Amino acid sequence: MTTASTPKPAEPRPEEPEEALAFLEDAAGNEDPPTPITGVRRLLGWIIPANLGIFMIWGAVPGILLPAQISAQFGEADKVANLTLVATIGAFCSMLAQPIAGQISDRTRSRFGRRAPWIFLGALAGGLSLIGLAFANSLVGVVIAWSLVQITYNVAQGPLSAVMPDRVPLKRRGTFAALSGIGLMVGAIGGQIVGSLFFNNIAAGYVTFAVISLVVLTLFIVFNPDYSSKELEPEPFKLIDFLRTFWVNPVKHPDFFWAFTGRLLLYTGYFAVIGFQLYLLTDYFGVEKPETIIPMLGMINLVGILIATAVSGPLSDKFGRRKPFVFASSLVTGVALVVPWVWPDLTAWMIMTFIAGLGFGMFQAVDTALMSEVLPSAKSFAKDLGVVNIAATLPQTLAPAVAGAIVLTFGYAGLFPVGIALSVLGAFAVWPIKAVK
Repeated sequence: MTTASTPKPAEPRPEEPEEALAFLEDAAGNEDPPTPITGVRRLLGWIIPANLGIFMIWGAVPGILLPAQISAQFGEADKVANLTLVATIGAFCSMLAQPIAGQISDRTRSRFGRRAPWIFLGALAGGLSLIGLAFANSLVGVVIAWSLVQITYNVAQGPLSAVMPDRVPLKRRGTFAALSGIGLMVGAIGGQIVGSLFFNNIAAGYVTFAVISLVVLTLFIVFNPDYSSKELEPEPFKLIDFLRTFWVNPVKHPDFFWAFTGRLLLYTGYFAVIGFQLYLLTDYFGVEKPETIIPMLGMINLVGILIATAVSGPLSDKFGRRKPFVFASSLVTGVALVVPWVWPDLTAWMIMTFIAGLGFGMFQAVDTALMSEVLPSAKSFAKDLGVVNIAATLPQTLAPAVAGAIVLTFGYAGLFPVGIALSVLGAFAVWPIKAVK
């Protein structure tokens, strides 16, 4: 809806800081923001490469290059335990970094706006951290470098995720979320494919992804300038507000709580299985050269993602409904994990990869729009989205530890029923949401 203090999307973007401040003070996630300077259409086009630049790293490094580096440097005997340690500490740092970075960007006052400075600095520092990871030659060094990679790229990703509630009208958010999801998922899958090309030259892979992300994110902020925030009244810093960075009251904002819970459950179930893909291929399916299979798996997954994303995002806009799509996506993902559990064969893994692509693509396309509509206040969009993204990063913290324990105790087959159960629970978590259909 459009409030008295918020211009209609078709009107020119407000240049006066008083109007922008009124939006910050009064609006919530289910209200239209002021129209941005360069227009929504350009933003719709640029969100794909922006997400691509970040998520290629998340697709290539933790799933391909980092496990390969750990196996090569520290041996095969302890690779599961070592990967679990590195991934858990790194993802914990990521979980802390994004909401803190979001809160800082919410309070940033500059002529370039609130988000652009942190997107650029995060990309620059992230690239340097990746280069450091390339030259780490001890387990402690790998832990430190990977943790810095997680922190710095989340400094960029948190403010980037706030672009939608900041600058995209409600009626365009399903489409924007679909395009954002395309960039996210194509980046993640493309990262796996490109990362596999650097399987035997890991350092070159790290440098390549560092350069790509810095160039793409810099171009994003250059071609999509935000309005200046330097004239907006600074929010006073309060320690208690800072300590509440990781908290949104579930009683006061139950819709936000249920959306967070649904995402948390699905991501935990999905990454508990997918996070061990390299070792599943070698130790469970008996693939001798996984780097030759991973590109094909990536393409299969990508086809499913593109089909689901292209259809579900615009359809959710057309019907004005989000919950049925999110519900269906979680169920589809859970069903996909049944296939390799009952049929432990590489062909089954390929089938699962396609079906999971359909489910996860639908989820990414629509859940992002749903989350943007349950945010409590425009004053804290980036901080609240940082809390939302804990639901994506916390599973990466929990999943390696939980999955590693499951593998060590029950073998790789034990991963599948856990992933199925969590995905199905995630589907049912969205139905209590009332603010979104």
